[in-house]
Amino acid sequence: MPLVYSGKGEQEPITEAHEKARKIKPQYTQGELVRVAGGRNQAEAELIQGMLLEEGIPSMLRRTRGFDVPDFLAAGPRDVMVAEAAVESSRAILLEADMITEGAEVRGIPGIGSPGRLLFGVLVAVALAAALVWVLYRLSA
Repeated sequence: MPLVYSGKGEQEPITEAHEKARKIKPQYTQGELVRVAGGRNQAEAELIQGMLLEEGIPSMLRRTRGFDVPDFLAAGPRDVMVAEAAVESSRAILLEADMITEGAEVRGIPGIGSPGRLLFGVLVAVALAAALVWVLYRLSA
């Protein structure tokens, strides 16, 4: 199916897919896919996707890396991807709707942040656990 509806003006869309394609503005379909936002779950990501579609911006959802295992197929965070030509417009729409914050890290995992931040937190937790084990070992000896 074509990304943009090219039917005649008088012709009514036949399916829901045609109706969606009719809303899309062709200038927002150029370029590689870029992540502009993330949803904590499928429903939140679809809400973002619907907001963008109402402004003529096509988007697609992708499961966030690390959450694409069978245990997370029905749940888990989703990335909202748009074409490069629509990145600025998408961010402006989402900023206006308070769905993202200005200067937000685009590559972060929704609810967690950047992978570096997650790694730092895990390393600190491991260090604290090791220190606790060492202290308990010293006290018992």
